[in-house]
Amino acid sequence: MSRIAALAFALAAGCTPMEWQKQDVSAEQFRADEQECRQQAAREASFRAWHYQSMLGPVFARDATGGMIVWPSSAVVDPYGHQMLAESRLAQFCMESKGYALVPVPKK
Repeated sequence: MSRIAALAFALAAGCTPMEWQKQDVSAEQFRADEQECRQQAAREASFRAWHYQSMLGPVFARDATGGMIVWPSSAVVDPYGHQMLAESRLAQFCMESKGYALVPVPKK
């Protein structure tokens, strides 16, 4: 029974909406930081995209908002899948380096 409860908890945690937060930052500054991080990540990911090779199974990851992403490994199915994963990871790293934290959205 405890395995089922642990699995249910893990699945529920994967569906929790997330948002970037940083104390004492204005909405304008947040938008500017997020846009800068996304642009830098897109440039870096597209520059490195030719390096990526297909892997032997689906890729599981989280996007910048914490949502679950699953990409098939085949370049035939999604030729930009690895680039999108790298872009998401780089954008997240950039936001964290600027002092933002990805936290669950408070329930209303």
